[in-house]
Amino acid sequence: YYVMEMLDGLDLATLVDRFGPLPAARVAHILRGACHSLGEAHAQGLIHRDVKPANIFTCRLGPDYDFVKVLDFGLVKSTGKEAGGATALTQEGSVAGTPAFMAPEMALGDGSTDGRADLYALGCVAYWLLTGQPVFAGDTPVATLLKHVQEEPLPPSRRTELEIPADLEAVILACLAKDPTARPQTAAELDERLDACAGEAWTRERAEEWWNLHGAAR
Repeated sequence: YYVMEMLDGLDLATLVDRFGPLPAARVAHILRGACHSLGEAHAQGLIHRDVKPANIFTCRLGPDYDFVKVLDFGLVKSTGKEAGGATALTQEGSVAGTPAFMAPEMALGDGSTDGRADLYALGCVAYWLLTGQPVFAGDTPVATLLKHVQEEPLPPSRRTELEIPADLEAVILACLAKDPTARPQTAAELDERLDACAGEAWTRERAEEWWNLHGAAR
């Protein structure tokens, strides 16, 4: 049998579906937690390739509230010397992932995917958390992928009435750059840029207050 960690919380897809778009401070906090998880994976040469709201879980863990876990490494790809081994779960040149959160280089299936594709997807997650809408949505999965390859995203501040600090928006749009070299280059760099944003902090006290108020609504 399998023994798995029991998590007391909910995934980001459920969180936004039930409670609506999140305040910018909480989004930045969640993104930083995801950066820590992805950074550990990338350091081992593993690319997640399916970062999306349903695969990011926020939970209560001991004294911590809004502790972030990145789940479902079922499409993981190894970039190390043993990339053709057990972690290569899809064939080279195939398209794997979720179109609404897929980096352009993944949509093209050109085999050049690295950790920066996960950071693009994390930018898509941030956009969705702030607006309740995907960056791009086509009539078909292929149409959505083409938008990721060809179209520039509208700034999230133009798609919500909630306040989004300009520096946080700039970081998110950098994650959404078509050219991987124009994005933050590592999860650690993205974490540092998020930490440098001057907006209001999502403190442990604020997180605890939210969970005490809404935890039973899960």
